[in-house]
Amino acid sequence: MTNLNTCNNCPVHNKENLIKLGLDMEQTDYVITMAGNPNTGKSTVFNNLTGLRQHTGNWPGKTVSRAEGGFIYNEKRYKVVDLPGTYSLLSTSTDEEVARNFILFGQPDVTVIVVDATRLERNLNLVLQILEITDRAVLCLNLMDEARRNNLEIDERTLSKELGIPVIPASARRKQGMNELLAAIEDVATGKYICRPHKIKSRPPKLKHAISNIAEKLATQFPNLPNINWVALRLLEGDNSIIEAVRSGELGSINARELNEES
Repeated sequence: MTNLNTCNNCPVHNKENLIKLGLDMEQTDYVITMAGNPNTGKSTVFNNLTGLRQHTGNWPGKTVSRAEGGFIYNEKRYKVVDLPGTYSLLSTSTDEEVARNFILFGQPDVTVIVVDATRLERNLNLVLQILEITDRAVLCLNLMDEARRNNLEIDERTLSKELGIPVIPASARRKQGMNELLAAIEDVATGKYICRPHKIKSRPPKLKHAISNIAEKLATQFPNLPNINWVALRLLEGDNSIIEAVRSGELGSINARELNEES
């Protein structure tokens, strides 16, 4: 992974875009977001991390509710945003669009992906989509108590190696694995752990050629744009929100932060 942030401990979130997305960024060192399929126990993990330090509201201009919270860990202040539960980030629904845009434009310091250990294969679809957008993630392997009850064994070390991100086994209802999750969040947020996430590479030659052509044009308009091939693929698919972000220049707000960090 190419890390353009020259300060290992510095946050990488896009403060300007996060404020546009309705976040109060006062007294915040790092921004964490929670993502996952519905019914994975994501809200329980969120509640364990934030306790009573949380409030709810709506996303700007949307009827989708949003839960925010916070916690302090090793004297650093973390803001946590719980994204809507989704099965994908293809922006085919308002929930998916909200979740995708927050990760893409807000660029949180860590995206905690909560999955159901008893249905891991089905949950990995969303995991891989998120890793196409961000390279700062932690996988929370929740409901491990249920997995053991069903005689399911998961090699979290191998899974971590294959995905390129920390994988933390947990049983949120029993508050098990939360200390390990906090430590992993800190490691990724501060740059102590450099994620090298899995990227999908098996694409047909014609699709690769089309992506390459669009990516080349995007690079001219938006130098140092992260995940440029992913953006090119969304344009090919006719993703309206990404098309509008290109037309309006909003996509440039992502690489603007990157360029500021280099200077």
